[in-house]
Amino acid sequence: MSDSETGGVTGTPDKDYNLIWFAEACLSNVLRLEQYARDADRAGDGELADFFRRAQHESQKGAEQSKAMLASRLGG
Repeated sequence: MSDSETGGVTGTPDKDYNLIWFAEACLSNVLRLEQYARDADRAGDGELADFFRRAQHESQKGAEQSKAMLASRLGG
């Protein structure tokens, strides 16, 4: 990807696209971490399951923060 792309190709300015990407990545991570926590539960490893659930919570916070920031920047 070119260092000069600023939305001409995508129609979305890089900073907005980056924020959209970040929200999607956080939400995807929440789903993945749910599976990891369940795997750890099935294996009887509560410590690891708790670790993944804490990480999941942080990803949820990141998703919510990025959605709020995107809404405010896009006037919604």
